[in-house]
Amino acid sequence: MIPVNFDYVSPSTLDDALGMLADGSAKALAGGMSLIPSMKLRLSAPEKIIDLGRITGLNSITEAEGGIRIGAMATHHEVESSRLLREKCPLLAEAASNIGDVQVRNMGTIGGSAAHADPAADYPASLLALEVKLRIRSASGERVVDAADFFVDTFTTALEPGELITEIHAPVEEPGTGVNYQKMVQPASGYAMVGVAVRIRRAGGKITFARVGVTGLSGKAYRAVHVENAITGRAGNPAEIQAAAALVGQDVESNSDIFASAEYRMEMARIYTARAIATALARTA
Repeated sequence: MIPVNFDYVSPSTLDDALGMLADGSAKALAGGMSLIPSMKLRLSAPEKIIDLGRITGLNSITEAEGGIRIGAMATHHEVESSRLLREKCPLLAEAASNIGDVQVRNMGTIGGSAAHADPAADYPASLLALEVKLRIRSASGERVVDAADFFVDTFTTALEPGELITEIHAPVEEPGTGVNYQKMVQPASGYAMVGVAVRIRRAGGKITFARVGVTGLSGKAYRAVHVENAITGRAGNPAEIQAAAALVGQDVESNSDIFASAEYRMEMARIYTARAIATALARTA
């Protein structure tokens, strides 16, 4: 289907783009992996498209102030292949490598994916497990939002009309931290029927730190705090991992669609959570 008529603008500065977005009638175009299909299906009909592709500096990946700053226009390929992220924030690079196919990874952006908030997207689980902060700008100012407060509901975030994500602030991982992203792939789309991101540390034979982000299971990505609490303080043997993973869907309503029933998704979430924890533990130094 052909989208309805719209105006197309390609500003060269962020301030110009924010000014054009201020009245709420326009949509920002990053990689276009979500916006263009929704326009073709007439699910979105903006009067104007603001293409962010000519704005310089929005795709940088740098280390600063003890963390890593990732520009919102960094493509999935740039995140996946970044030496800095592979060395100091490997969970995000691993998640990016699982997104779609080569074409999608070369066009799609981390900021666009986060802003779209698809409940089956790969990034949100890792962003939550990493406890990132998102820098958001509008024509009237700037604010920083924690990932836990950013993902509100299905396709719904804390972004207000006229706002853009400009940076994602991720931590530099502490030595000895094990990470892993496990995903049950929907073979046609490449989205996660269930995806689980884990960060874990242990000392003295006990797990001292655990963060678990989950995507695909519910209407939005979330932190599986019941799993985190159950595994912390344990040795991480197979029985303990299975017991903790069994809690991944506690207090969560599981999605049901043409691809999988709620019961099947819940069981797969338990299996992939156990796999992700075990793999992350194996990677701890």
